[in-house]
Amino acid sequence: MTQTTEFYEARADEAASEAESAALENVRQRALRSEGVWRDLAERARQVAVERTKRDRAQAERTQSEGLPTSAAVIEI
Repeated sequence: MTQTTEFYEARADEAASEAESAALENVRQRALRSEGVWRDLAERARQVAVERTKRDRAQAERTQSEGLPTSAAVIEI
């Protein structure tokens, strides 16, 4: 299952809120670590989306320059 950047950001916000309201220091530290991990996952998801867009654009340009249709059909011989 693919998670969205919004999902990761929402979990990070929840962890930040938990850290803010924590009465115990160890609970606050755990929530802050959790927030950091969720934010890192969100950034990775953004980077993957950017790279996917670049790859798709490059593939479309190659296909166009080769004169192939954008959705190549399989030809059976």
